[in-house]
Amino acid sequence: MSTRLVFLKLGGSLITVKDSPHTPRPEVLDRLASEIAEAHSADPDLQILLGHGSGSFGHVPANQYDTRRGVKSAEEWRGFVEVWRQAAELNRLVMDAIAKAGLPALAFPPSAAVTTRQGRVTAWDLGPLQSALRNGLIPVIYGDVVFDQALGGTILSTEDLFAHLVPQLKPSWLLFAGLEPGVWREYPANSVLLPEITPASFPQVEMGLKNSAATDVTGGMLGKVRQVLLVVSEVPGLKASIFTGEVPGNVRRSLLGEELGTVIHNHQDESPTHRDGL
Repeated sequence: MSTRLVFLKLGGSLITVKDSPHTPRPEVLDRLASEIAEAHSADPDLQILLGHGSGSFGHVPANQYDTRRGVKSAEEWRGFVEVWRQAAELNRLVMDAIAKAGLPALAFPPSAAVTTRQGRVTAWDLGPLQSALRNGLIPVIYGDVVFDQALGGTILSTEDLFAHLVPQLKPSWLLFAGLEPGVWREYPANSVLLPEITPASFPQVEMGLKNSAATDVTGGMLGKVRQVLLVVSEVPGLKASIFTGEVPGNVRRSLLGEELGTVIHNHQDESPTHRDGL
């Protein structure tokens, strides 16, 4: 794959009103799609794999039915279907915004292609997704239900999907656009924004992140940081950034190589140097 392959996630808190069930932010979706289109046009070598969260769509029934922990009873299977339905509904809104911006994107629903065991991917035919990238298309994945050989069913977040795809596709950057300008040292006090997180610094900031996981069935900020740190530690040279997509232009700038927000990298890699733009 191209050395300019970038994974970009549009966070659920960014594209929906997360404390208001089933409420999208269509004007934000349109702006973000336009920024992706601008970056795509400005850099002919840029390949994008796009992901998005579920926000106030899938997280509501997922929390109600505790789908992440497993699916066994008839009621839980009805909840599984409801999570799928709402995640797919939000994905359609995302795809409509992307199409309106003129981007050649194609959705790859995990529920139709991924099998797991205890929440770990055991089967996923990446041939169609790789063909899409080779032919200049933008694959779109998202947090979704999947069938699990041990749990019956479960949920994979976009971060879970990225973690599986990174060693296969070898992107150069992982970008996470959300509401927050980055990772705060202490949440919800939000007094100090961390410019970077490495394996060495993570133990000092872990306690301050724990409260941020409370309303997210897939782990919140703590779960995201822990998982992203593990991925970048296993892939030499890979970096990730968590930044705000609320500021117009930030998604375009990050896709074109500007380091925004909190950069997560291996301590042996070169430290980030660009800290403006927030």
